Amino acid sequence: MAVACVGYNPDVNSLSRSVAKALFAAILALMAPLAFAQLSIEITGAGANRIPIAVVPFAGEGAMSSRISAIVRADLERSGLFRALEVPASNAPITEASAVNFDEWRSRLADALVQGSLAALPDGRFEVRFRLFDVPKQVAVGGIAFTLQPGQLRATAHRLADYIYEKLTGERGVFSTRVAYVVKRGARFELQIADADGGGEETALASFEPIISPAWSPDGRHLAYVSFENKKPVVYVHSLLDGKRQVAANFKGSNSAPAWSPDGSRLAVVLSRDGGSQLFMVNADGSGVRRLASSSGIDTEPQFSPDGQWIYFTSDRGGSPQIYRIPAGGGDTQRVTFEGNYNVSPRVSPDGKSLAYIARNGGKFQVALLDLSSRQTQLLTDSDRDESPSFSPNGRMILLATVIGGRGVLSAVSSDGRVKQRITTASGDVREPAWGPFIKE
Repeated sequence: MAVACVGYNPDVNSLSRSVAKALFAAILALMAPLAFAQLSIEITGAGANRIPIAVVPFAGEGAMSSRISAIVRADLERSGLFRALEVPASNAPITEASAVNFDEWRSRLADALVQGSLAALPDGRFEVRFRLFDVPKQVAVGGIAFTLQPGQLRATAHRLADYIYEKLTGERGVFSTRVAYVVKRGARFELQIADADGGGEETALASFEPIISPAWSPDGRHLAYVSFENKKPVVYVHSLLDGKRQVAANFKGSNSAPAWSPDGSRLAVVLSRDGGSQLFMVNADGSGVRRLASSSGIDTEPQFSPDGQWIYFTSDRGGSPQIYRIPAGGGDTQRVTFEGNYNVSPRVSPDGKSLAYIARNGGKFQVALLDLSSRQTQLLTDSDRDESPSFSPNGRMILLATVIGGRGVLSAVSSDGRVKQRITTASGDVREPAWGPFIKE
C-alpha cells in the first residue's frame, strides 16, 4: 500500500487550533518507514448462551508461522456467540463423521467440532481443509478447502471463521472485513487499516496534521476522509489499491464529514462555502456539487440509509443538537430523535431498522440504539466519552471511540448491548473508527 506523508505545524495541539491557525503542509510523497502498533482486543462482556465449540489444532499447521486454528478460535470467541473449549493437539487427518468419537466430544461439552489440516503443495502453496461437525446430532454440517500462498494465512483463517459462523448462526460473519481508524502518537497522525481482529495493520496516510472522518466506499476499495494538510479541512478520496487519491471537496471554507451513497457514486458532504455548515451532494470525483438543504442552524454528519432513499444528519436547527433525515434527492426534513437535548452522530444499521447515535445522558456521552419502527431507545454503553459509532456490515456489532484513563481507545458493543470489547494499541490515542463493508469475492 502506498503511503503519503505531510508536514507539521509545531504550534498545533488540537483540531480547533488547527482550524484557527490555518494549517500549512506540503505533500512529501514519501514511502516512509512506519511504526506499526497492532490493536489488542480484550473481551469485557460476553453474550449469554454461547455455543461451546472445539477447534482442534490443524494437522500440519506447525509448518506456518501462525496457526490457522488459533486465529479461527480467537475470531469465534471474540464474537461473543461462541465459547472456545480447550482441546488437545492432534495430528490425525480429517475424518468422516462415522469415524469421529462423538462421545468424547460430548464429554468435553462441545456442541460443535472443527477439525482441519494444512499441507504443502509442490508449487510452494498450501492447501487447507476442514470439516465442521454437529456433535449432538453426530453429523458433518459443512466443510471447505482453500489453496493459499504463505502470506494469505490470516486471510484464509478469517474466511474459515466466517464460514463456521454463518453455518452455526445463520448470519454472515465479519471476520474477513477490515476497519479504519486514526492513531495520534505525539505530533503524528496515522490513518490505519487493519483486519477486524486488529492484525495485518497498514498505514494508508501519515501526517503531522489532523486526519478525521474516514468513510469506506461500498466496495471497500476507497476511503474518503478529511485532511488538514492544505491549511483547511479538505475531503479526499483515497484508493487503497495503489495509494492514489483525488480531491472530492475543496471549496471556500470548511469541507467535512464525507458519507458514501450505497452505490458508491456520490458523497454527501458538509460545506461552509455559502456560510454556515450545510449539506451538499457531490460526485465521488468532485464534480456535480449541489445543495441538499437550507437551514439557519448547523447541519452536519450526514449518513445515507442502506436503501439510498434518506440522508440522516445532525442539526441544531431546533435549538439543540438532534438527528433529522431528508430525502436523498432533497425535500422536507423530518426530526428523528426526541429524547434528551443532545443526540448526534447518526449511523443507520445495515438492515435499515435501527439507528445508532451518541446521546448525552446525565453528563455522559454514550452509544444509544433507536428502533426506527417501535421508537424504543436503548443505551448500549456505560462509558463517559463515546464518539464515532460504526456498525459492522452484518449489524451485529458497533465499533466506537471512547476515552479511558485520559487516553483515546476503541471499543465495540453488540447491538443488544451484551457483548463488549476494549480495543487498544501499545501507544497513542486511537479515534475515528470506521468498519469496512463485506469483501466481495
